[in-house]
Amino acid sequence: MFGKKLDDRPTMVSEEGEEWKSQEPTQPPNQTGSRSAAVSEELVERIRRHFFDLVNPSIAASLPKDDLIGKINKAVMEIVDREKIPLNWQEQSQISVDILNDMMGVGPIEILLKDDRITDILVNGHDNIFVERAGQLELTDLKFRDDQHLLGVARRIAVSVGRRIDESSPMVDARLPDGSRVNIIIPPLSVNGTIISIRKFPLNSTSLDDLVKKEAFTQQMADFLKVAAASRLNLLISGGTGSGKTTLLNALSAHIGEKERVVTIEDAAEINLQLQNVISLETRQKNVEGSGEISQRDLLRNALRMRPDRIIIGEVRGPEAHEMLQAMNTGHDGSMSTIHANSARDALNRLEDLMLSNQLNSNPEIIRKQISSAIDLVIHVVRDFRGHRYVRSISEVMGIEGEVIVSQEIFKFVDENNSYPTVFSGSFTQNSVRLNCMDKVKRYGREVNLKRVMKW
Repeated sequence: MFGKKLDDRPTMVSEEGEEWKSQEPTQPPNQTGSRSAAVSEELVERIRRHFFDLVNPSIAASLPKDDLIGKINKAVMEIVDREKIPLNWQEQSQISVDILNDMMGVGPIEILLKDDRITDILVNGHDNIFVERAGQLELTDLKFRDDQHLLGVARRIAVSVGRRIDESSPMVDARLPDGSRVNIIIPPLSVNGTIISIRKFPLNSTSLDDLVKKEAFTQQMADFLKVAAASRLNLLISGGTGSGKTTLLNALSAHIGEKERVVTIEDAAEINLQLQNVISLETRQKNVEGSGEISQRDLLRNALRMRPDRIIIGEVRGPEAHEMLQAMNTGHDGSMSTIHANSARDALNRLEDLMLSNQLNSNPEIIRKQISSAIDLVIHVVRDFRGHRYVRSISEVMGIEGEVIVSQEIFKFVDENNSYPTVFSGSFTQNSVRLNCMDKVKRYGREVNLKRVMKW
């Protein structure tokens, strides 16, 4: 553990009680640099081994982070001097950062969490780490020391959220302190060792106007969505994994009225509403004994007793679909959710399938009527193979014809000739249609705004 002499010069104390004095550093450690290629793994491991021989990690980790950074740096300097290891100051500082990340962070990938350009961190075993930057996957040169090092980091993450991960409970969904969503799976379910998948979220919320600048849609479409959100239309955002559904949901939520009470329900909290009257609810998985699970459906039922004006569900994918539609049909206008689907039409079909598969003796005709009366707009987003995310269509649900839920496209993306649907090459167009949602827009006093947007 760490201790101090009477002369107040910092010292390190081993578990056996041996003390040794550290020298004062001449400059602070570099917390974001990368280790010099000239430093061999053998030297790094040698210093690390000496360090942990001297230090009780559990006691050291209880110190304030600023104090711990300085003391680790001094300890590394002392080890280098005592063992006559040929390392310069920059190399020593980076080793100090690595040790700090081992003790308090997530090891070598800690530096990736601080990179705002990275949206996903994918650890496929101890020596295979990918990141997604600007929509493209890249292999990094970062590595964990070995499988045990990676497993230790995975267990630390699980413990931080009150969970455990072992052979009896080999999967964990959790949230890091910075809000990033993390999924962990270990052997025997994973053949390639411990797998960690981290989805990062920007600290600053992205607005609809920001998305226009990124060519996700046109300014006219953004203005239409602003009116739709402010007029409390019920919105369903569909798309594939990583297509930007949650980002769009966050952007839309900025146009919720300040006086409205909003309840958000998610598996891992990702929605970041800049409102005062927001209640964020998060599901809980089963514990080791197989009990204690709290599902989205449980939270949604409770949310209905909390006097919400709107309910926002991070993703609908199970029996909570029934409660969500009931809420939308019983006075909670302006509710929003996302769903995995390949198109706006597929989103409605999938919602119908979820209802049918989770409701005993359900009537398909009644379910279609519930969906058509609850959902106002379906916004479908996609990501092309180059990583560009954009809105493929904004469709309005019109009603039922025979056994089919009828919808009409208000805006859509039209591909250029000889281009593929998965490549962003074309233009956004507005269809000349009569909007079914005009009555609701009038109710909230935004008819003039909508007509101006639609250029009527």
